[in-house]
Amino acid sequence: MFRTVELGSKLSRAEYEERVPELRRELLELQQELRSADFPVIVLFGGVDGAGKGETVNLLNAWMDPRWIHTHAYPEPSEEERERPEFWRYWRDLPPKGEISILLRSWYRRPVLEHVHKQCTDSEYENALDRIVAFEQELAQDGALILKFWMHLSKPEQKKRLKKLQKDPLMSWRVTETDWQHWHLYDQFIATAERGYMKTSTGRAPWHLVEGVDHRYRSVAVGSIIRDAIRKQMNLRRLHSEWIEQQNGLQEATGDGVTALPALAGPDTLTVLSTLATDLTASKSVYKKTLKEAQALLNLVFRQAKQLGISSILVFEGADAAGKGGAIRRVTGALDAMDFDIHPIAAPTEEERARHYLWRFWRRLGRTGRLTIFDRSWYGRVLVERVEGFANEMEWMRAYAEINDFEEQLVSHGIVLLKFWLHISEDEQLRRFEAREQVPFKRWKLTDEDWRNREKWPQYDRAVHDMVERTGTSLAPWVLVEGNDKRYARLKVLQTYCAHLSAAVQRAQKSNKRPV
Repeated sequence: MFRTVELGSKLSRAEYEERVPELRRELLELQQELRSADFPVIVLFGGVDGAGKGETVNLLNAWMDPRWIHTHAYPEPSEEERERPEFWRYWRDLPPKGEISILLRSWYRRPVLEHVHKQCTDSEYENALDRIVAFEQELAQDGALILKFWMHLSKPEQKKRLKKLQKDPLMSWRVTETDWQHWHLYDQFIATAERGYMKTSTGRAPWHLVEGVDHRYRSVAVGSIIRDAIRKQMNLRRLHSEWIEQQNGLQEATGDGVTALPALAGPDTLTVLSTLATDLTASKSVYKKTLKEAQALLNLVFRQAKQLGISSILVFEGADAAGKGGAIRRVTGALDAMDFDIHPIAAPTEEERARHYLWRFWRRLGRTGRLTIFDRSWYGRVLVERVEGFANEMEWMRAYAEINDFEEQLVSHGIVLLKFWLHISEDEQLRRFEAREQVPFKRWKLTDEDWRNREKWPQYDRAVHDMVERTGTSLAPWVLVEGNDKRYARLKVLQTYCAHLSAAVQRAQKSNKRPV
């Protein structure tokens, strides 16, 4: 496969000097136009050591405006990075819409190195490639333009290149002992890379092979591919926007909403919420005694989990006034304030809207041994954004798979993930709303939006049913909490967290192995 670019492609100095000024002008103009576009550009470099990856990255920063380019190189992960799922550091660095990120030693580095050095099996390598394909597809479906360059040299050319760099006083630092070790493993690297290339060169995130022998040829080749790809993406996004506007116009004319929800089969159709018992209660005396016991147990188990490096994430969702805040306070009341973080999730900020909707949740993941609590979460995409029409049907439908993939990465990293849906009846919600209106220090909690949401109770009921059906996996099941009685709900949340955290501690103690 890679032999197709071992042709000795070159560009004369005269042709290079003739083509570069126009190419630079086009790239700069496109970069300025890109700043107002609704997609980011991710440019990734991989390939043979010495093939000019670093020099090409430096040249792109010189040819374009570096203020709107983010360049990232990923060495071995730091302690902070190892304490989180592997893709945390890549999500953290995603560029906003309208800007460019250039990546060296990216998410391909670890699986390739481990496979070459026989530190992972063929099956594990395939699984890592599947993870990469899913990640890139997720970004591309959200609009990102992903360009991947494989900078190639034949084995003899690589040796010649490394020796030449060693003789250059300004460039000799680039050649390390590891580079020569990799040269001796050239055939193994090519075999592994070929499999990765075939598996991960997709329509939405293709690889581009570039021969790296001649610096003038590779520079113009890379710059031209980036120019043409950005131009094409801009045209496609314009056509897409025009099509959306046309669809919206047709739907307004016919009265058919853009995000019309699937109708229930009939007036008596049951949902997961309609079948929940609403009469479960805990007496004041039982509550007081059990609460103290549960919080004491949680304090003990949490300290054990912290010593073992076990992190937790608790997600709280539910109708307005369902008691999420009260349940959260009973959990945190058992813990040291330095051991947890609470993230109340509201409408995304301008910075957050400029990136994939999961970005703001990835960057909030806590370090080893900590508890991270989300008061509302990434499920807003399939709940409020679905019902209120902030996300179109394609966006919220694909979000189920994206969320399942996200949560699988969390659990695979050893994180205890619990998702609570606190449910109350319509009558109970109305009673709590009216009670809040009468209490001055609670009145601020009640907004016009809360009243508007009540009018859409059936739509939310259906959205929750679909959410539980599509994201209630064996790895990350939903815990449905009967919330009409606050005391009962708080005890169920506490006891459920204690049980799952205790089980994780026992598994870790048996394996005598930290999860990270």
